[in-house]
Amino acid sequence: MRNRRDFIKQIGGVAGALAFAQGGRVSAAPPRQPNIILILADDLGYGDLGCFGQKQIRTPRLDQMAAEGMKLTRHYSGSTVCAPSRCCLMTGLHTGHARIRGNGVVPLQADDVTVATLLRDAGYATALTGKWGLGEAGSTGVPNRQGFDHFFGYLNQVRAHNYYPPFLWRNDTKVELPNEVVYAQKGYAAGVGSAATKRVVYSHDRIVEEALQFVGKQAATRHPFFLYLAVTLPHANNEGALAGPHGMEVPDLGIYKDKDWPDAQKAHAAMITRLDRDVGRLLDLLKEKGIDQDTLVLFTSDNGPHQEGGALPDFFDSNGPLRGIKRDLYEGGIRVPTLARWPGRIAPGSASDHHSAFWDFLPTACEVAGAQPPPNIDGISFLPTLLGKDQPKPDYLYWEFFERGPKQALLFPDDWKAIYFIETDTMELYHLREDIGETHNLADTYPDRVAQARALLKKARTPSAAWQLPPSG
Repeated sequence: MRNRRDFIKQIGGVAGALAFAQGGRVSAAPPRQPNIILILADDLGYGDLGCFGQKQIRTPRLDQMAAEGMKLTRHYSGSTVCAPSRCCLMTGLHTGHARIRGNGVVPLQADDVTVATLLRDAGYATALTGKWGLGEAGSTGVPNRQGFDHFFGYLNQVRAHNYYPPFLWRNDTKVELPNEVVYAQKGYAAGVGSAATKRVVYSHDRIVEEALQFVGKQAATRHPFFLYLAVTLPHANNEGALAGPHGMEVPDLGIYKDKDWPDAQKAHAAMITRLDRDVGRLLDLLKEKGIDQDTLVLFTSDNGPHQEGGALPDFFDSNGPLRGIKRDLYEGGIRVPTLARWPGRIAPGSASDHHSAFWDFLPTACEVAGAQPPPNIDGISFLPTLLGKDQPKPDYLYWEFFERGPKQALLFPDDWKAIYFIETDTMELYHLREDIGETHNLADTYPDRVAQARALLKKARTPSAAWQLPPSG
């Protein structure tokens, strides 16, 4: 891993130059650096929100956010599972260059540069509430060593399966909770994954309250802030069967309790509507504190929908028109529902099909804040798209995922997408503009495009000790 921390620089005045032209008028520049809030859902599918086509699950506040801001219809996660996706989000590197490329316990190192570090060095107060997954207690990867002034939530992504855990972390201190659990005795989750036998405190609710408190405190100081709200909804508790009939843990079924649906599906819908409610609470707080127009809010998901804990993605058509789910490199595994809201700067009711991905968040946040991103990242700021301006396009987007059948994928600017299955040495080729569901493999019809993809796949990654290409690759 290249040492880039030496390249961190801070520049000022960029935020004051930001303006959004609409209807022939240009709004006044903000009086200070804008606040940035990133809300990350966990395993929320492209089709799980009303504004992205969902018909059965109610998401009125996120639908309102879409109406007040922009839908990014071609925004992609960093990976098709949790940890590498979050690594891409934090570091501006795709999975061919990122330190963490799979769901193993691999911490960020001292020479990794995160968006939180860059924003903190640019004068921002920084906080993470929710799920981290990029470093265990005592390691170089914990949030407080990666740019966050304040952290509350889960360090370990397997512990985060349980919504009624025995403890959460506040910075480097365990916060004991009155929940009681039984732990898994074997497998990857042994001694870590758990399910509650006594349910008192629902972790999501505490995580959201912590986020609201942080925003309220920062609003009072008028100090610019970055909040990374990484909720765990609607991820399943994969160990839920240890103490219950399914893994979709939620305090109540809300408006779905009388539906003629399986219990796991009622709970899944209730989790998403609970998340929707809490996004609304956050947006209401911004208005109440008078910082609504000073705050860019982004909402997205870490990968596609899961088929775990009793939830069935086809029941609610959670991937919409897309093929695949979590752990796939088909569109349903990596294209995620994404919204952006910034009153007075992002045109309400707008939409963009610009190709962007998680590694683009770091340079976007830096441009908003007036900070200089490090060199040699993979990301390109999509702030021009948000502001309705001309947007540079990436040469390609790249993913790799070596667990459960190693594969790589490339998306070209002209909507051609290649997926390479390493063990069988086979390539699939789709033209997404004509075939969003990836139903017609055109690899045999366009051998030149396949050859182009094969050559680029070899150059798109750097070697990693932890994530080796299989011998056939």
